[in-house]
Amino acid sequence: MTTAKSNPIKTSQVKTKAAAKPSKATGGVTNTAPSLRFYHTEVLRAQTDTVLHALDTNPGDAENGEALSNLVAELVEAGMDYYFLRALKLAEVGFLVEQSAKLGMSGAVKVINSLSRKFILRMDASQLSAIGAHIRSLA
Repeated sequence: MTTAKSNPIKTSQVKTKAAAKPSKATGGVTNTAPSLRFYHTEVLRAQTDTVLHALDTNPGDAENGEALSNLVAELVEAGMDYYFLRALKLAEVGFLVEQSAKLGMSGAVKVINSLSRKFILRMDASQLSAIGAHIRSLA
């Protein structure tokens, strides 16, 4: 007979978002399905707010692409850690499995960030604004 461990994830840690109104950022599609979010640090939230504010107030600034690319890289890393590595820690899979997962996740994050950076740096102001609106809709 196996004993069940109590679930360490509290329901107060899970957020869902109600249906959104159609917008340019969502391609005009209304998503009525529940969604999952992740919590990030106050520092990353401040960085997000700073980049989004810059996109709104000075959309033609040549540095916006670089700043948005760096932000996306930080968000990808934080999200991967929150969704995948944190789950392994909670499951107590052991040091070796966690380290193997970290190594694999690191490689995946590098590929994702490299590709997203290439795309973001080629975007014009309206495209950067659309990405910013999408990031804002996730918050």
